[in-house]
Amino acid sequence: MKRRDFLKITTAGLMMTQAMRAHAAGGNTTFVASLFPEPSYLNTVVHNWFPNSILVANIYDGLLEYDDRHQPLPSLATAWEVTDGGKTIRFELRRGVTWHDGKPFTAHDVKVSLLEGWKKLHSRGRITFAAVEEVETPDDHTVILRLSNPSPVLFHALSAAESPVLPAHLFEGTDFKENPVSQNPVGTGAFRFVKWDKVTLIELERNTDFWGEGLPHIDRLIYRFIPDEATRAAALETEEIHYAIYDPVAYSDLDRIKEIPFLQIETRGYDWQSQVRLIEFNLRNPILADLRVRQAIAHAIDKQGLIDTVVNGYAIPAVSPVPSPSPYHSTDVQHYDLDRAKAEALLDEAGHPRGADGVRFKLRIDREAFSVPILVSEYIRQSLKPVGIEIDIVSRDNASFLKAVYTDFDFDINNINISTYLEPQIGLPRLYWSKAAKQGVSYVNASGYVNAELDKVIEDLQFELDVEKRKALFTRFQQIAQTDLPILPLFEVQHFSLINKKVSGVPVVPEGFNASLKSVRIEG
Repeated sequence: MKRRDFLKITTAGLMMTQAMRAHAAGGNTTFVASLFPEPSYLNTVVHNWFPNSILVANIYDGLLEYDDRHQPLPSLATAWEVTDGGKTIRFELRRGVTWHDGKPFTAHDVKVSLLEGWKKLHSRGRITFAAVEEVETPDDHTVILRLSNPSPVLFHALSAAESPVLPAHLFEGTDFKENPVSQNPVGTGAFRFVKWDKVTLIELERNTDFWGEGLPHIDRLIYRFIPDEATRAAALETEEIHYAIYDPVAYSDLDRIKEIPFLQIETRGYDWQSQVRLIEFNLRNPILADLRVRQAIAHAIDKQGLIDTVVNGYAIPAVSPVPSPSPYHSTDVQHYDLDRAKAEALLDEAGHPRGADGVRFKLRIDREAFSVPILVSEYIRQSLKPVGIEIDIVSRDNASFLKAVYTDFDFDINNINISTYLEPQIGLPRLYWSKAAKQGVSYVNASGYVNAELDKVIEDLQFELDVEKRKALFTRFQQIAQTDLPILPLFEVQHFSLINKKVSGVPVVPEGFNASLKSVRIEG
């Protein structure tokens, strides 16, 4: 860590401690959370990276919220009706809601957000809202969606984090990515944006005009950006921060953390995203275009050993790209158990004999410069060396990583975490569907993989409402994906949060860490 960054973080910590003391003495209530990496945009429509979504959920609202079974609840929409065999959806909107700049919220905001934002720019929304052909706004408090076909996934994707309703008066007709409001947000949510001190923190304040009666309970919400795991652990232990999400301390530290009486470990709140750690192969590389090479790589990696080594057992081996919490998960797929002899035979068969130095060929593995991806890449490097594959690990910051993989396609193996979601149509097809691939769009098909049968399965899933038929389609999806192997799922991620026991009201519903902190209280 650079000295100036350390000084900024330390100064921020002192400021937070003083704020907490003020609260204890009867001052304003300040809730301090840790978040790392630092967000890139405060607009998930243009970049749906998880740090962005965490902030967005507190500043913006979605049409819906969700309960502990991920069933829809009212938010900006207070009622909804589905007719015409699922091809017409009518939303009644909440009245009396204002944007943080005082302008009234209307149906036009939803129309612009959907047609200009979610449907065109969002990497998942381009699939989720593909069936929406027209948005009608007969009055300021009614929105009617006209669909080309029923969309079983649409109602799963209307939360603030996934599909925030943006202010039309500030976004309509603009480049959403370059619009300054994407960095200085104006929402309808429980908290107003105050400031963003780069490298250090983002500060939000209570929205006194929030439509939720009596909410939020806290006056200030501060997210500190602490890049070092040991420093985050220390901030939790000294109570400089109340709440830390997304595996905030080293897995090796958890046994010690469990012994601290005022801290609790929480694994709930991540199910909705159902994340999978995977590696994606660039099929433009002639070596990786050979299925036998991809199969050999799969047989050379000990997934359980990877889990035990990297995340102290906080994961389970992935047997398919659809994780086990999903009702569509199937084990009726091709498996790639650890078998290095088979890996060697496949590489020989593919025409890649060992050279005098024992190396068959060299590949690069790209990953973001964070601790878990670093360790995963290193484990893969060591796993492939015994079968004659030499790996060069390329570490990049987020912006450089996204450009290399999704704009320049300058990679061999892409090591990433992907949110597949309990309803996997939201997050998974984008990685395999050839029509989702678009140069410059992040977290979609970067491999160059095309399979007409799988494309058809994905397209059928977009309007199939029958549960059993959807299961059959998703089973076929997984079978094709695991046979062609453009992507190798490694493990299903089990994330954890750390919470000070003085805190109550932290959401633990399936989308918990991606939900607003409007119900949080601090006792004592």
